[in-house]
Amino acid sequence: MTAEIDQLSPWWSTARHRDRRPFLAARNAITKAIRAWFDKQGFMEVETGILQVSPGNETHLHAPRTELRDGAGQGVTRYLRTSPEFAAKKLLAAGEAKIFEFARVFRDHERGDLHLPEFTMLEWYRANEPYEAVMADSIVVIAHAAQATGIGRFSFRGSTADPFAEPELLTVAAAFDRFAGIDLLATVQDGSGEREALAEAAGGKVRIAEDDTWSDIFSKLLVEHIEPQLGQGQLTVLFEYPAPEAALARTKLSDPRVAERFEIYACGVELANGFGELTDAQEQRRRFTLAMDERQRRYGERYPLDEDFLAAVAHMPQASGVALGFDRLVMLASGATKIDQVVWTPPAGAA
Repeated sequence: MTAEIDQLSPWWSTARHRDRRPFLAARNAITKAIRAWFDKQGFMEVETGILQVSPGNETHLHAPRTELRDGAGQGVTRYLRTSPEFAAKKLLAAGEAKIFEFARVFRDHERGDLHLPEFTMLEWYRANEPYEAVMADSIVVIAHAAQATGIGRFSFRGSTADPFAEPELLTVAAAFDRFAGIDLLATVQDGSGEREALAEAAGGKVRIAEDDTWSDIFSKLLVEHIEPQLGQGQLTVLFEYPAPEAALARTKLSDPRVAERFEIYACGVELANGFGELTDAQEQRRRFTLAMDERQRRYGERYPLDEDFLAAVAHMPQASGVALGFDRLVMLASGATKIDQVVWTPPAGAA
């Protein structure tokens, strides 16, 4: 009966907090270990602004917005950032070479065992280094988290992964061939996705709506057929994303059908998303505009372009960067079963 009462208590009750505290202590240990590693590597820790002119320009990311008043009482719209990426790249353009941030970020319409509307993103950048450098960093950072807690294997929903084992390196094209039987790059021409070609290849594997784009079909296949197979036994580095999914990454000179983008998985859970950074401001504007056109079509709204960011892109050095879901990493490295257990104050309304 006592256990049942405890479960009905708010998260801040003594009993409920006591149950969560080992996970929170693990969070502190991981934070210290990772900060020490970045310091040893010569990175500068930065703190960038949360309120932004634009929260990001991805079609399906939703950001909370607010109205600020200036000294004359005039209102101006600002957004809570979905990532520190825009601000961090402005710092690269200003001359910073190696930076990292434990950033509080916000995403509306997201809640679940792996999603919070407010969470911590660990993001870092290396100027004048290829994306393989931050790919290697990511593997080391994940291992340091596991070392900090002494956990031997990550576990989640019946899957396990050894964070110290040699990671699996898998291109997106190879993953689609292996797990979905699809020649993905045959549906990519001149950097664009051929919607009908992918719809035909996906035939029966996912439900396809009449207004689904190439990217929608790609995402459904990725979520349903690819991601559950990744990070099984060891980490998986999924790399060379197709050009239509490049986001803020540059395309490969040797094969413009793919981009210098990677993601890292453990136990089917996405932990990190990294790029060889795009430094072509005109191409970045084109991608943002297309994404916002699609957002307008789907959701009836668009986010403004951050002109200051686009100007900075043109002055950025060649660079690589990665965003890692810190709460998810802590969850796996501490043995927690859902993300609420590893944040000090869960979102308002959480049980």
